[in-house]
Amino acid sequence: MNQVSACGLFLILLDAVLCLALWAGLVLLKCSSCGGLAGVWAFAAAKWVILHVFTSVLTDGKPQAVLRRFVALLCLLSPVFESGRIFMAPPSEAYTGPSPNLSMLLLGLMSSSLACVVWEKGLCGDSTKKKDNTKQEAWPLLVRMLKYFKPDTLYLIAAFGFLILGVICDTYIPLYQGYVIDMLRGELLQTSFCYAVGQLALVSLGSALFSSFRGGLFMYTLTRLNKRLKHLLFHTLLQQEVHFFEENKPGRLSSRLHSDVDRMGRTVAMNANVLVRSTVKTCLMLRVMLGLSWELTVLTCIEMPLLAILQNKYSTLSKELKDQMQDCHAQNKDLATQTLSGIHTVRSFKGEKDELRRFKESLDRMCAVQRRSSIYSAVFCLIRRLVTVGIKILMLVQARGLISSGHLSIGSLVSFLLYQKPMSNNLKELMYCCGDTMSTVGVISKVFSYLDRTPKCKMAGELAPEKLEGRIVFQNVTFTYPSSSEEKPALKSVSIELRPGQMTALVGPSGSGKTSCVSLLKRLYEPQGGQILLDGEPLHHYEPKYLHQKMALVSQNPVLFSGSLKYNIAYGLKDCPIEKVKEAAKKANADNFISKLEKEYDTDIGECGGKLSDGQRQCIAVVRALVREPQVIILDEATSKLDVEVHHAVLQEVLARGRTVLVVTHQLKTAEKADHIVFMEKGAVVEEGTHQELMAKRGSYHRLKEELFS
Repeated sequence: MNQVSACGLFLILLDAVLCLALWAGLVLLKCSSCGGLAGVWAFAAAKWVILHVFTSVLTDGKPQAVLRRFVALLCLLSPVFESGRIFMAPPSEAYTGPSPNLSMLLLGLMSSSLACVVWEKGLCGDSTKKKDNTKQEAWPLLVRMLKYFKPDTLYLIAAFGFLILGVICDTYIPLYQGYVIDMLRGELLQTSFCYAVGQLALVSLGSALFSSFRGGLFMYTLTRLNKRLKHLLFHTLLQQEVHFFEENKPGRLSSRLHSDVDRMGRTVAMNANVLVRSTVKTCLMLRVMLGLSWELTVLTCIEMPLLAILQNKYSTLSKELKDQMQDCHAQNKDLATQTLSGIHTVRSFKGEKDELRRFKESLDRMCAVQRRSSIYSAVFCLIRRLVTVGIKILMLVQARGLISSGHLSIGSLVSFLLYQKPMSNNLKELMYCCGDTMSTVGVISKVFSYLDRTPKCKMAGELAPEKLEGRIVFQNVTFTYPSSSEEKPALKSVSIELRPGQMTALVGPSGSGKTSCVSLLKRLYEPQGGQILLDGEPLHHYEPKYLHQKMALVSQNPVLFSGSLKYNIAYGLKDCPIEKVKEAAKKANADNFISKLEKEYDTDIGECGGKLSDGQRQCIAVVRALVREPQVIILDEATSKLDVEVHHAVLQEVLARGRTVLVVTHQLKTAEKADHIVFMEKGAVVEEGTHQELMAKRGSYHRLKEELFS
């Protein structure tokens, strides 16, 4: 790379010498045309041969491709420019040959060198592989993102139509302002002046109206897009297996659902708006500016590649910092949610200081990222302003010479200056929207990865028989938790039969596999070996809603939601009448305390049922199971916080109607009432039978009964 740089500098110096020699020859010979356009092309060909020879000498006959491109650019810039001048000049104006102005020759050399650097460094050549991969990944994602706008096609057509009309009106405002200024100096008819002012007012009014319509339609379209994406993403998240939510915390998923969807929709929609608007406006303004003064237009366009390099570097750094900031926000939200939701545990163990310290450390990490982002932004703005000021100074110097020579009027200069800043802003917006869109690729990719994720569980069937017996059989079931760091199975070839009309008690020490059996029954996980049959059919053959209605679970710590008692009891049921809710509450002896509440079944129980006691929440969970009239009921320590009267009423009700009942308990009296007891230890079935049979065996059940059931 050092050799290429050295050769490039030498070629620039050599080209400068050849250009100075040409300029000196034109001055000494007092020749303005020097052979016309053919002479310019001939000089370029000769210069190409000279530079190519020197390039071969410097690189030992093996010039690199970048040097060959640089030589071609140095040699072709001047003849192509002169050819363009002839093509753009009016037919009445004769071609006078290349400009003898030394500054114009040096300007061409600087422009070619700058263009080559921008092309090789910023657009291709030395771009890193990571950047290329990012661009390759970005386009399919952006194209896919645009497909989600399909339902709003008519709105978008109208919005872009108003956008283009507004841009056209906005572009010609400075031009008509210049016309009005020139008319103020001359002796023109009043009607002509009024006509010019009327044109200015008309395009100004059109710009305001069309811009308002465009903005309103784009905001309406963006709102519809966000609604569709959030609904689709939330639907996809609800389909995922339980292990997915163990790996991805609720706070992080909530951040993706709200912040990321809003950001990706806003970024793509707004940047598409800016891209079309700035592109159309830039082309129109460039056409008008070239008509006013092509010399000033060249100086204005030099600003673009310089800002492109700066924006390219800043966008790369900004993307990394934005990704880090997004992770910090998600982590802070997750930490705060976890602490506030578990405030009882935090208060019980006096962990306030530890939680405050953890949250402060998380905030410090986020502040460090914000500080780096602020520093990069300040340096970028400073350099950008310096470049802009330098270009403006050169423009003023050049404009003074053009006005003195009569090639530019005051009104035209004012119009050009009114165009110059918006032109630069358009170019900045184009570069910014490209960089901002690329920086959002990570967010779009993450959201799409959730949308494309296939749940790692067996496809549910459509089996929903009118009559269900409720016989459940575990056939050599082996299961290991996906999140387990060790290859230690939670269940080892477990075979159990749960019979209709009987209560089966699942007992054993902690970690024996009782909860794993319950989780597999509710299809929260899938076994790696064996199968679970319900009336002779695997569980995944049944329709999910049917299965979860016929198989109800009441856990030790039931989860309730904000809302009324009726809403929580009838949760998941469609059009459940209040009479059915009251009937289920009476069966579980819950109607006694519900009737004492001010609004009875319409009482708001607070967030997560915070206004109810532990026993009342457990009682409501039992009612929620009974209102479904299930054939299989699973009680996972479900009556541990109920009083004796309610406890007996619940057991009596769940055993009625020939239901299959599975009880996971540590209470001796509950286990003794079971028709069948299964004792588990270390993920395997050790003993099973009635209470009397297991006591007679004097095995593990008898040996540990005091520890387990006292």
